[in-house]
This record gives sequence, structure tokens and C-alpha cells, in this order.
Amino acid sequence: MSQDQDNAAEKTNKKPENSDIVNRTEPSAKLASVQKPVTKPAPSTNTLTKKEAEPPAFEKAIVDKLVNEFGNKINVIYIRPLRMKIMVEPRDVLAIAIFLRDNMGFDHAESVAGTDYPKDNQIEVIYHLGSYGTETMEGHIMALATRTSRNDARLPSLIDVFRSVEYHERETFEMLGVYFEGHPRNERFLLPEDWADIPPLRREFRIKGR
Repeated sequence: MSQDQDNAAEKTNKKPENSDIVNRTEPSAKLASVQKPVTKPAPSTNTLTKKEAEPPAFEKAIVDKLVNEFGNKINVIYIRPLRMKIMVEPRDVLAIAIFLRDNMGFDHAESVAGTDYPKDNQIEVIYHLGSYGTETMEGHIMALATRTSRNDARLPSLIDVFRSVEYHERETFEMLGVYFEGHPRNERFLLPEDWADIPPLRREFRIKGR
């Protein structure tokens, strides 16, 4: 075979330099052209609601005893480990506080807190009650809450039930403007005596100059 014939045969049998690339990519290209976009299934209309955790038995027994005694006067807000919260009307707060002390082991108020709710035209006052004398109640806190009108913020004082509320109620009177009927000292001890502005924990209070 002549040299010219050899060269012609070599050219005929030689593969294009990018033939491997073409062969490798061709199936993928074809697959991409025929694949349809994956669509997620529409959410089911029968969505199951998440099951709420069962309240702890010991704390639930405490609240159940209150409900058995006072019925619908007790509005249970939550029952959690070591923590319970109930909401009551101002006219019932004194009797329920006495029952908590005399029958359920809550022998002192650890604190009293207040929150202003202007949209509801109410102020909420919460007594956080604990126990020193009953071992099984150690660490448990009962939040005894009630609400009063912002326009005439008055509540019965619990000072004759829990002596420890003396300064806490005074602070709530001073900072939120809640008058505690039966408290011997609804007077200032944090703000200046000549304070003439609204109570500083009311939502509309603004520091002058800001």
C-alpha cells in the first residue's frame, strides 16, 4: 500500500477528538429533554392537628382541686411542670387566695407583677404564689391573675392573706396606677414625691425629650 493510501485510511478510521464528550453527554441531554419537572403533591386538606402534651399529673391535680371548689370562677390559662396559671375575677380573688393558702399549701407570695393592656382597656395583676412549708410543693408556682379596668384601676389587696405583698402591691400602685383596696400604704417609694406624670409602666408613657 502506498504512503498516500495509508494516510487516507488513517484519516478515515480516526475518531473526532470530542467524540468521547459527545457520547458521554448525549444520553443526559436526551434525558433532560424528555424529563418533566417534578411537582410536589398538593397539601392535604385533612391536616392532623398536633396533639397537645398532657399536663403533668401533680400540677393538674392542684388545678382540678381548685376547679372542683370554685367551678367556673377559675379560668385555667396553663398547666406546666412546676408552673400553673389561673385567671379569676377581682370579686373572687380574695376568697381563692385564702383557699390556696389554707388548703393547698401556698403560704407566701413571691412577687406581684402587672401588665398594661390598652387595647383591652385593662391591667392584669399576677400574684406568684409559692410554698415554704409543704415539701411536696417545693418549687411549684401558682400564678393567680386578675384584671381591672384602666379607667378605674382598683383591686382588693391580698395583704391580709400574704403579708409579703406589701411592697409588691405598692410598686404596682406606683408604676401602673392600680389602687389596692385595704392596703394601708398606697403611696410612693420609688418615684419622687412630686411625680406628676402618668404611671411609668403604662403603655402611653414617654420619657420627656424623646
